[in-house]
Amino acid sequence: MGVGRAAVTCRTMMRLFCWRYWARLPAVRARSVSSGSSRSALSDSPWPQGIIDRFGGVTVSLLPTHTLDESSFKGWLHESIKEWQRDGRIAVWLHVPIMLSNLITSASSEGFTFHHAEHDTSTLTLWLKDGPSNLPGYATHQVGVAGAVFDEDTGKVLVVQDRNKTVNTWKFPGGLSDHREDIGATAVREVLEETGIKSEFKSLLSIRQQHNHPGAFGKSDMYIICRLKPLSYEISFCPQECLKCEWMDLKELAYCSNTTPITSRIAKLLLYGHKEGFHKIDLTMRTFPAIYSGLFYSLYHKELPEAYETKRNL
Repeated sequence: MGVGRAAVTCRTMMRLFCWRYWARLPAVRARSVSSGSSRSALSDSPWPQGIIDRFGGVTVSLLPTHTLDESSFKGWLHESIKEWQRDGRIAVWLHVPIMLSNLITSASSEGFTFHHAEHDTSTLTLWLKDGPSNLPGYATHQVGVAGAVFDEDTGKVLVVQDRNKTVNTWKFPGGLSDHREDIGATAVREVLEETGIKSEFKSLLSIRQQHNHPGAFGKSDMYIICRLKPLSYEISFCPQECLKCEWMDLKELAYCSNTTPITSRIAKLLLYGHKEGFHKIDLTMRTFPAIYSGLFYSLYHKELPEAYETKRNL
């Protein structure tokens, strides 16, 4: 292996390590930084002790009840950072409640930078090793999901026109996925909220990836379209979100001019699946146990023939 290749491999392994570290952080059993008889800037401090995980990261969570002034906090943090470096820690995650935002200036003077903020807490990070930080960034994508509710008996599909769009074109109802919400559940929920139609998730049809999305604060956007089966048919659309809503002939939607390119494309895909078999276009979902104890994940892929599932007659 050449030197250049070795360097790339080392960087790749470090990023993989940090990704695993970040993914495991909430589930790792924590313990105090201070141990044994060693004296610590943390052990005698009214500020919380740093918590480490098996990967060597330190987490400090401030509470609104902490009332020390900025000068005291800065002194404590400065001494703690020196100790963490002596102990070989790789990084610090500092959680600051909004009520203590005045302390962020002191943290910044020690090299901390913003990682993300949610609800009433900001998270700052400090890389303690040499070179640029290898800690992963916060979320880089938002996920939107739409539901193509197709009635195989009538050949019609459910479409809407958004009320707040500059150009009102026909599209599938949908919206942003909620935290910890499965893709299919998002599609079913959004369709019900916008149109009043109950439906059942059948498959994933397509994924669109768009970078620097204006509606995603300049981040990337993943837009997923699912095939849904209708369980009700009487439309009662939300007038705050939709200008129009109707069951439209699928072929008409596929080739009409008053629609978006992605809607037209997926309508043609549905036409193909309806004629030749949905198994040719569907990405169905299976649930598998994750490598992390007690967790599961959803995997979307084309159907696997039974012979390959069971290794029979191969």
